[in-house]
Amino acid sequence: MIILVTGGAGPTGQAVSDYFRKNGHTVISVDKDGGDLGGVDLLDRAAVQELAERVDRVHGRVDGVVHLVGGWRGSKTFAETRLEDWDLLHDLLIRTLQHVSLAFEPLLRKSGNGRFVIVSAKAAERPGAGGAAYSAAKAAAEAWTLSLADALRGTPAAATVLVVKALVNDAMRAEKPEGKFPGFTDVRDLAAAIGGLYDRPADEINGTRLDLTT
Repeated sequence: MIILVTGGAGPTGQAVSDYFRKNGHTVISVDKDGGDLGGVDLLDRAAVQELAERVDRVHGRVDGVVHLVGGWRGSKTFAETRLEDWDLLHDLLIRTLQHVSLAFEPLLRKSGNGRFVIVSAKAAERPGAGGAAYSAAKAAAEAWTLSLADALRGTPAAATVLVVKALVNDAMRAEKPEGKFPGFTDVRDLAAAIGGLYDRPADEINGTRLDLTT
């Protein structure tokens, strides 16, 4: 399979890329500051479209798009929310998703078993007072992905939202060896959950929110 991982330079992207590579698949890891094809600015619609065209020329399709561009901003109280945080999160969590999904939807349709995946957070369904900007951005990203799912209905491809409380990796554990990280999802478990989407029929998972916290 041909798997595109956006936001691939971080610990989560590395875990997902390692999972698919170890299972014999071709991974194209993309990040603003580097990656398999060099740096790609996902906020640049033309650059993302050129990336999709390049993948199409070389591989003819894409079997998976795992969109992992993320970020977090918050405040102590609702009244202290900074709208500058919304501007940043809008770009990171929504605009990059829009560019990637619009460019790669045609390539997913060419796959016999395509999957588009984003990682959302419980905060999208249960926002806290200090996380208004983050929760709203996550909710918008979910809505956009579910719209993509509707576009893919009736095809062999699916768009799915995976929901976590938060993610944890080895570097975080090393930094806080006494930390328990209750309810957090390990990035390797997330990668395995993404891989497991290929074992289920597209129409069973398309347009669904799969909660990894339960």
